[in-house]
Amino acid sequence: MEMLYFYLIFLVSVLLIFKHIFHFNKSKLPPSPPYIPIIGHLYLIKGSIHQALQSLSSKYGPILFLRLGVRSMLVVSSPSAVEECFTKNDIIFANRPRTLAGDLLTYNYRAFVWTPYGHIWRSLRRLSVVELFSSTSVHRSSAVREDEIRTLVRHLYKVSKSGNPKVEFKYWFSICLFNTITRIVAGRQVVPEEDAGGEAGRRIMADLRERFFTNVGMNMCDFLPILRWFGYKGLEKKLMVAFKRRDEFLQGLLDEFRLKKMNSSSQKHVKDGKEKGPLIETLLSLRESEPEFYTVDVIKSLMLVMFVAGTETTATTVEWAMSLLLTHPETLDKLRTEIDNNVREERLLTDMDLSKLPYLRCVINEALRLYPPVPLLLPHFSSKDCTIGGHVIPEGTILVVNSWALQRDPNVWEEPHKFKPERFEMEEEKEGFGYKFVPFGVGRRACPGVNMGMRAALLALGTLIQCFEWEKVGQFEMEMRYNNGVTLQKAKPFEANCKPRQNFVQLLGQL
Repeated sequence: MEMLYFYLIFLVSVLLIFKHIFHFNKSKLPPSPPYIPIIGHLYLIKGSIHQALQSLSSKYGPILFLRLGVRSMLVVSSPSAVEECFTKNDIIFANRPRTLAGDLLTYNYRAFVWTPYGHIWRSLRRLSVVELFSSTSVHRSSAVREDEIRTLVRHLYKVSKSGNPKVEFKYWFSICLFNTITRIVAGRQVVPEEDAGGEAGRRIMADLRERFFTNVGMNMCDFLPILRWFGYKGLEKKLMVAFKRRDEFLQGLLDEFRLKKMNSSSQKHVKDGKEKGPLIETLLSLRESEPEFYTVDVIKSLMLVMFVAGTETTATTVEWAMSLLLTHPETLDKLRTEIDNNVREERLLTDMDLSKLPYLRCVINEALRLYPPVPLLLPHFSSKDCTIGGHVIPEGTILVVNSWALQRDPNVWEEPHKFKPERFEMEEEKEGFGYKFVPFGVGRRACPGVNMGMRAALLALGTLIQCFEWEKVGQFEMEMRYNNGVTLQKAKPFEANCKPRQNFVQLLGQL
């Protein structure tokens, strides 16, 4: 019986592939490399996927069509193609493809990042914008961000006075971000301050990374579904374990909050417009009025998006930015001068100061341009046939924007491989600077948390430059290689020596 299932699945897979091929041959498709029957162009995807696709696009053009097993994929890497996809065809490409990771990790696609386009997505998106990412919500959370940055600075000051001033930057900033998000979501830190500098803190952070940063990208089982039946590389089992561990953590936060509410019903959160209760409180309150919509899975899916989208990408961006600054000391000096000139009082930089620091934003933008945290933006999926650049794109095609290739294109950017924050000083920050700078996506499914993520990155980088002197560890050139994966992680964690700036020693000692 098992062999019969195997042959049936194999036959269906072959028929689907030939159906696609027949349809493709009748269409005016974009340029495409030679392909192999059944596997299509999968043989061409090796090493860094974004670089492999960049290499193919340099040969076949910025509108590239690929056949990957039973799937078809459109890869775009030019401003005009991106604009066409997300203006006149924005609704057509507003869906996400179904994937193995999506099936297992997104609470039946109730995580709004992956929810199919339609009424439910609009409701979840509206909720996320109003409760999480509106200007009012971002302003309300500024006190939490500033407090956690202050804690980070306090830790680094202790490290600088310990006799071993070497700082593992990603570790410390990840703690800062996880504590920020957990306080916004559940009203408490996930890594207590007393544990952050020891083995307990490292164990907590290792556990959180394992829970939340399982590869959620597409894999071979999505392109060759028959592999799923054979348990290819144990991918499905690994994803199921990851989901169980994530769900245990999120359910634990929910249960903990409910228990606290029951045990201290007299304790009220201040709601005077300046301070608001944590996200869980808001969602549970909404659940009381609309239980059929605000299910437990919807609540946990919103919590999940906050942790996945609000921590790793921001930490990665600041890590790359600091690495780039230490290899370009003249840029570091210019940034520090801007901060000193605009934050004159003996105090730490705050959210309110960010609007007075345009060069700081240029530095973060340039780091995002060179090292976008997600070099291939989250995939889209066409709901019907459409036209891009004069080419017919069939219904059911996966759309991928190669932001890595787009943001390093010599036809778009002058000296694209150089770190030059000044290039953003004269640019109009609208619609992705002319659709050539899209680290957070564009269109109706662009990341809604851009403002919150950018404020966290700006505040952290600005404060660390304001308070400390930074030096490379050793005399070698700063390591700028990265790992292959969905996010652009540094191959070797960034480390640097820090010491307090002379005029901040007294302030830091009082924190």
